[in-house]
Parts: sequence; C-alpha cells; structure tokens
Amino acid sequence: MKNSTVNPFVIKIACWLILLGLSISSAYATHIRAGEITAKRINNLTLTYEFTFTGYRDSGSVIHFGDGIFRFGDSEIQERGFNIVETPIDNEIEMVQFKVVHTYQAANSYVVSYEEKFRNEGIINMDNSVNTTFYVESMIVIDPFFGLNNTPVLLVPPIDFAAVGAKFIHNPGAFDPDGDSLSYKFVIPKQARGAEVNNYRVMNAPEFYTIPNQGNEALNDFAKLTMDPVRGDLEWDAPGDVLNQGDVAEYNVAFVIEEWRQVAGQWFKLGYVTRDMQIIVKKTDNERPELEVPEDLCVEAGETVSEIIQGTDPDGQQVKLEAYGGPFEVNGTSATYKPDPATFQGPPGFLSFEWETECGHVRVRPYEVQFKVTDNPDVGPRLVNFETLMITVVGPSPKGLESSLQTGKSIRLKWDKYNCVNAESMQIWRRVGEFEIEADECNVGMPANSGYRLIDEIPMLDPDTQNPITEYLDNNDGKGLAPGAKYCYRLVATFPLPGGGESYVSEEVCDSIVIDAPAITNVDVLTTSETEGRILVRWAPPYQIDQVLYPPDYKYDIFRAEGLNPSATKPYQLIASGITDTVFTDIGLNTFANAYHYFVRFYDAGGVLVDSSATASSVRLALRPLLKSIELNWAASVPWSNTVQDYPYHYIYRDQVISTDPDQMVLIDSVDVTSEGFYYLDNGDFNGEVLDEDIEYCYAVTAQGSYFNPLLPEPLINRSQIGCGQPNDTIPPCSPPVVTIADQMDCASMLASQPCGSNNYTQSLSWTSDENPDCDDDISFYNVYFTPSGREEDYSIIATPSDTRFDHTDLTSLKGCYRISAVDRSGNESELTEEICNDNCPVYKLPNVFTPNNDGINDVFSPLYKKGLNIASFNDADCPRFVLQVDFRVFDRSGSELYVYNSFENPEGIYINWDGKNKWGQELPAGVYYYVAEVTVDVLNPKDTKWTLNGWLQILK
Repeated sequence: MKNSTVNPFVIKIACWLILLGLSISSAYATHIRAGEITAKRINNLTLTYEFTFTGYRDSGSVIHFGDGIFRFGDSEIQERGFNIVETPIDNEIEMVQFKVVHTYQAANSYVVSYEEKFRNEGIINMDNSVNTTFYVESMIVIDPFFGLNNTPVLLVPPIDFAAVGAKFIHNPGAFDPDGDSLSYKFVIPKQARGAEVNNYRVMNAPEFYTIPNQGNEALNDFAKLTMDPVRGDLEWDAPGDVLNQGDVAEYNVAFVIEEWRQVAGQWFKLGYVTRDMQIIVKKTDNERPELEVPEDLCVEAGETVSEIIQGTDPDGQQVKLEAYGGPFEVNGTSATYKPDPATFQGPPGFLSFEWETECGHVRVRPYEVQFKVTDNPDVGPRLVNFETLMITVVGPSPKGLESSLQTGKSIRLKWDKYNCVNAESMQIWRRVGEFEIEADECNVGMPANSGYRLIDEIPMLDPDTQNPITEYLDNNDGKGLAPGAKYCYRLVATFPLPGGGESYVSEEVCDSIVIDAPAITNVDVLTTSETEGRILVRWAPPYQIDQVLYPPDYKYDIFRAEGLNPSATKPYQLIASGITDTVFTDIGLNTFANAYHYFVRFYDAGGVLVDSSATASSVRLALRPLLKSIELNWAASVPWSNTVQDYPYHYIYRDQVISTDPDQMVLIDSVDVTSEGFYYLDNGDFNGEVLDEDIEYCYAVTAQGSYFNPLLPEPLINRSQIGCGQPNDTIPPCSPPVVTIADQMDCASMLASQPCGSNNYTQSLSWTSDENPDCDDDISFYNVYFTPSGREEDYSIIATPSDTRFDHTDLTSLKGCYRISAVDRSGNESELTEEICNDNCPVYKLPNVFTPNNDGINDVFSPLYKKGLNIASFNDADCPRFVLQVDFRVFDRSGSELYVYNSFENPEGIYINWDGKNKWGQELPAGVYYYVAEVTVDVLNPKDTKWTLNGWLQILK
C-alpha cells in the first residue's frame, strides 16, 4: 500500500468548516422558546378554519421563526412562506404569529401541527435538545352534532423566569370563545406526531436537586410539579439547584388544554391545544411578589364588577400588575383595568379592574381573570406570581309572574317580557304548596329537594310571529289539575348552548283548585305480602261541588293499576263500585313486589257520572345494600306534596333493634326531606351497632304530606311497604333466558300497512324469568338496555319495568338492539342477555317516466310516493323509508352530466322533485336520459348503508 500525506491546509479548512457548522447549529438552535396553535371557524357554510400559530423567541437571536412545516391533518401541508408578525413583549422575548387558512372536505377529527428545527441547546431535562425538532399540535373536532366550534385561545404569554428554590407559577390564561369547559393536564413534549423528545424527565426529578428531600420552597419536602385541572395553574415548588450553564438552567414542559361540551347530560371532548414552553431558571436572592385578590364572584347580568387588586413585594421592590382573561375578550362590553399599559409602581401596587356585565355574558362556566404581578429587582431575573379570580355571570330572575284559575281544572300563568333577549327558553316549575327558596349568590335554577317539578320548557319567542311568549296554561297535559290542591309556580330562564346558563328563580305564585271532585288523601300500605297485601285508600268528598246541579248522596267507583306510573301495559281496572263511604281497603295484593295506583270516580244521586279524582300511588321503598350499611330511597306519585316545610320529616322504621323481639319494627330515625331528599343511609349510627352482613334487615318509611288546603286534613300520613335486604348482599339474580321482539325482522310486511310519511313505530319486547332454583327469585325490576346504532358503547338504559314485557314507543326507526338484565331488591344486577336486534328495511324506488308540463300530475321526478300521484297505482310499501341522503345525477346518451342534486343541501330532501331542467336552468327536451343515485340508508351494518341505483328515465311532453 502506498504511503500518503495529508495537506495541512486541508486539515485547517476541515476544522474551520466543522467549527463553523457547530456555530451555525448553535445560533440556529437558540431562538425557540414556546408555541401553540389555535383555530377559529371562519365560515358557517364550508369547513373553513383560520389557524394561528403563536410562538415565542429570544429577541436577541439572529434566527427567526417561520422556517417550518404546518400540517393540517388531512395530508395537506404548508411549508415556509408564512406571513410572520413579530411583536416585542418583555424579558427580551418576541411573540411571533402567523395565520393560515384551510378548508376541509369532510367532518372529522384533525390533528394540526407545526414543526421547526431546532429547540434551544442545553435543555436540561431532555437529551440532545440542539438537534431536537420543536413540535406542537392541536386537535379540532368537526361534527355537525356540535355545530360551530373554535379552540380556546391562550392569553398569557410564557415569558417568565424561575428562581432556584422559589415556587414558579404559570397560567396560560385560556379562554374559550364558545363558553365550553376546559381542563388541563401535562403531556410529554414531542418532536413529531407520536414521537416524544428523547429521554424526557419531569422538571422536579430528583436528579436536578443536590438535596432532593429539601427541594420545595419550604426546604422540608421533595419538589412538587402540579397543574390544576380546572384553573390551569402550573406550579413548580420549586426549581432545583443543579444548573448546567453557570447560574442558569433551561427546562422544557408541555401541557394540553382540553375542550369539553356537555350535551344531553354527556360530556364530549371537542379537541385540545398544546402549549410547549421552556422555563429558564436562574440563581437569585430575589423573592416572589405577592397578590391580594378577592374571593370568586357571582354577578347578575347587568351588574358592574369593580375590584381593586393589590400587589406587594417582600423585598420592597416596585411591582407591575397585569390582567388577562375572558372578560377582556367577550363580545359586548369588555372589561378594563388601570393602569393600562401596566407600569412599575409602589410598593404596594394597585390595579383597578372593572367589568360591566350584560345578558350576552351569561353562561354556566365562570369567566377566569388571571392577575399577574411582576417585581423589578436591581439585579437578577424578575419574578412573578399569579392569582385567578372566577366570575360567574347569571341571568336575572323572571319578573311579574301572576296566576289565575281557569275552567277545566287549569291555571293560567302570565309574566313580563324577559329582560335578556338572548335567553333561549323559559322553564315552568310547579309543586303543591308554598316552598320558600332563598336566592343565595349563584344558587341559580331550581334547587334540589324543593319539591318543584319541571312541567314544561317553552321557547322565549313564538316560532311563527317571533313575539315574546309571556303566558302558559297548565291543565296537567289535558288531565286537569287535582281537586283541592294548592299549586305554586316559579319560572327559570335558560340560555343557549354551548355556553348555557340559568337565571335565578322567579318569585312564587299560587292558586288552589276547588274541591268539586273527590280528593285522595291516603294510599297507605297496611300489610306487606306477596299474596295478602293490604292498602288503605281514603278520599275527601267533593266539598265545593254545586249540589243543586249534582245532588248528593254520592257513590264512588275505585280503580287500580300496578306500578308507580301506570301505562298501556298496566291499565287501570275497576275493583269496586257503588261505594257510599270515603274509605276502602284493597286486599289480596302483592305489596312485596309492586306499588299500586288508584283513582276514584263518583256519581250523583241520580246516578250521573260527574268527575274523577286525581291519581295517587302508594309509597314505594327501594333498598341498596352496601358494605356494613343499607341505603334507602323512596318515592310516590301523588297529587299532594310530600315535601312540606311545616312537616318536613319522614320517619324510618327497622327491625333487629329489640334483642328480645327482633321482628318488631322500631322508629330509628327521621329525615328532613326538604334538605336531604327521599334518602337515608343506615350504617348503625343511630344506636352505635354496625350492621351484620349475615342478618336480613327490614325497613318501612312513613311519609308526611299536604294539599295546603284548610278543607283537607294535614299532615297526610302514608306508609311504604316493608322492604328487606342484607348488607354486602352481592349475589345477583340470573338473567332472563329468552327475549323476543314481536314481528321481529318482518319489517316489510309491517310497513305495507303504514301510510306514507308515517314514522311512529313501536317495538314490543317480552322475556321470561329464570325458573332455575339456583337463582334468587327476589327480582325487583328489569333493566332494558338499547343501542340505536348497534354499537356496544352506545347501550343505555331506557326502561326499568317490573314485569316481563316492555313497549318501546314513539320510535322513528326500527333499527336497534336490546339486552335485558334482572335487578333484585338489593340492587344486584344480573348479567345481560344476548342482544336481540331489529333493523330497518329501507325503500327507495324511482320511476322511469315523468311529464313536466305543469298539469299537476307527474310534473316532477321523485321517488314513488302518493304526493303528486306520480304513478297510477300505488302501494304503501313503495314509500321512501329509512333514507338519510340522496346524491342524484342525470346524464345524456353521450355521458355528459346534465343535472346534479344533493339532498343534504336542498330543502326538497330525499324527494328530489326535479322539474326536468338542466343545471343551467334550461328545460330538457323530451327523450330518454340516464341517472345514477347514490343513496345512504339507515341500517345497522355500516357496509350496507350505501346503495347505488342506476337506471333510465323518460321525459314526456
């Protein structure tokens, strides 16, 4: 092998290039400090979003933001060429922003991201940061179910220094313009989608502390790193003393702000925004400044919030106070603070905050105002502190409520036009008898355990005239109100989603219904038995009836039905007739398993049927065994009130109290139902004896109620059945072995008898109880689970019948699956049955001929249906059924597209109703044309939802 020599000049050049490369890399990697992406929907018709990337850079660096890639999450990207706006902030930091606009083609969830090389060199809690890509992402959810939506915006820039041994606080000042709820949590910083940075360690890892167990500010415990999931306060108590560049260390942290919306009682995540930020820690003798902020506030829309915020500094330095948050961003009258711009002052320093609230600010979630104080030391880093003030804006109470008696046992309500025009609906609440409600601060809506029941919710404006609705007729859904009852009403205004919100309750108004029919006063369980149960039914005669028109003596018929809420499957039956007394004892009942409902019909001396009482049920007690305790709940469906402030107590009886007579039922306690509700937990506290899980305990409840009518007795005393259970009873019953659906899978035959346009169906389910002797027979009721989609995760309980059948009524679709479980008296639930499903049988038939000649017959091309009589003979089975969407196109013989129709964008819907004109509005000549219809149908199997119909049609003229 030949010897070779290396030119020294070449070596020098190579070394110089290496050093140059290193210096360039170092310079290039020392500017990115933080960043996040926010999104705003800017078009109501198209899926167009404006994305804003906000970054923070060291203003002293010669490298600028913008040399990265923005990904929209749908394979589209934008590289470089961004319109960059740089704004100096503080602490030698610049805020860098650019905006990009993008239109999506379909509803979906999209993760948008921005990445740029590189992060700062020397970040202490990750490896090789100088060669690690800076990456942030946000997720948006586009779903018509949720309507328009924007991500939260982050109002507080991440520009503050931390000090060794002093608690560091940062709050991003997140504000959601739609009023959605926000939550906060840490995530590991990323360098690409799905790729975390190398060897990330949390900032309070013991390796960053010389003495780890003295790492907090008080020097008495390990350092803690927390993030308040509701308020968003990031607290690091406290940065460590292991520094890698003299007196400075740089750490990295990332967190997400998740956006949530509540719909129909369920919470849905609508996306998130990630903030990735670096924290520079320095050694200093400086101490953190302090803030004095008032307690959280609740204000009625229209009131003005005026608060003075004070900032102090333990070192006696001047302080600067700033404010951020939603009140500065809202539409309408936004908040202000002074001095603005903020300046160093004091100490102490003061900030004057003022916000004139209005109706448009009402929402469920409080507004957050982040107050920040910064000190101003002679040397070393400035330190900061944050405090958050929560301000809830609620709607004013409706005013001017009045009531008046009407014919037909009804009451008319009237009230003033509501002050807030942005309110969506008015809730009508009713109860029997007065109930005092104290309008405590922020106690909006109807409080629990008041005995009030929501009877209706009506729009604020008439949908036809758009005039305010300010009256309501309560006739108890046409059944008439209960004779003798004193009905009281209150109103609550509600505000639209996503912000939502409620008003304070209105003042109370009351009116009494005359006693011109029997008034049931007792449905009292005398004996609990499976076969020999007894219930006492008592009523007051029609004291205030016109005896000239309806002369006495009166006779009564008694009707009975099973359950707390009688239904078509459990109708009322006549059990006694011609009774002249006003008391009746019903015998031979299964009071062990069932509640019972009654009403009384009465006749005058001439045998003329006059009227009926309201219906009333027995009190039904339910037990739920727990560990060494038993939970009691009870209910009754009655025309009087069992929540009475003059008689607030319901009484609890139990056996196993007297050792010499364990079967004796003894009064053990009472419950104030006006504050506690119809609930009691027996854990043995009343006598200091823990419940034994080997003993069965039996209970009964005595309720007190009133009609609030001086002509009727009070309190009304009614007892429940005796219910028994064992603590820690965890043995469930067996599930029903057989479940059937009437006419299952005979969809087509059933629809043949349904007229076009009918979309009201019923599924009748029945099942058998398990006769297996190894199964417990103490079944109390059944749970009926239903999923309209067929997906397992969509199952929910839709009914809890006590017998072995259920009619699922008022359905607009036959598609869905059911599963049944049995529940015993201890609340134990059996396994679910195998699912049983039914499906829709979609129909969509297109004719071959139509005659667009304006004679009123077959003038338009549409699927077969009776409207328009577009065919001579017609069968109801040919009606369009269970069709969700139609995309329809017409072509001539050469294949040229002449007409396009999309049912989703057209008011004619799936019926098309094409008038024979092409897409330029010109009439097509008579002749034969060809069509393609892409039809989306509503069936369980997703693979079967798309149909393609190809055919021909003829235009006759």
